[in-house]
Amino acid sequence: MRKPGSMWSLETLGRVRLSRHFFMREFLYSEIGNFHEKQNLPDNPDLVIETGRAFCQTLLDPLEETFGRVAVRSGYRSPSLNRFGNENRLNCARNDNPLECHIWDRGEGDDRIAGASIVIPWFADQYDEGRDWRDLAWWMHDHLDYSEIWFFPKLCAFNLVWRPTPHRRIDSYIAPRGCLLRAGAEPDEDLSTRRARYADFPVFRGVTHP
Repeated sequence: MRKPGSMWSLETLGRVRLSRHFFMREFLYSEIGNFHEKQNLPDNPDLVIETGRAFCQTLLDPLEETFGRVAVRSGYRSPSLNRFGNENRLNCARNDNPLECHIWDRGEGDDRIAGASIVIPWFADQYDEGRDWRDLAWWMHDHLDYSEIWFFPKLCAFNLVWRPTPHRRIDSYIAPRGCLLRAGAEPDEDLSTRRARYADFPVFRGVTHP
């Protein structure tokens, strides 16, 4: 696919289906871009689609098929848009930060990365009533082939990251703040204790579709 330098090609990019439940258009909207009138167009659409498909099929589809609606808070950011956000202190990491997951069109091989900030409304409602974010964190650890997860206080939103070779690390800005699980480490809680935390969760991929 050529770089979307026209409305026609941008519309074509938005219609690309990344997985059973997600299209590229859902990840192109940017509040930073909208407010500051900055375009959010990929430098390498083919790589964006490749990594976006891996991300959605590996991580987002299982969430959608377990909890129902998954809301994308912040998806793809072009290198130029992300640089603008970082330089203006708009909660964007530097483009060369290895943990910056929103730029999908960079790297090759094991250096590829794709991620998004998402909210699971089903869990957000329970979080508002005091549920521990770690219940969801351990569920994802036990069910998803994630690379990194960072939790945030508002809505219990979290950054979810895919890499070809996952790091398996979990961090949080919600109390207790800090690193819940370091890359390559084993959980402090055993499997039976973790399962007890999320015993009332919906059946994994139990949502039926026509």
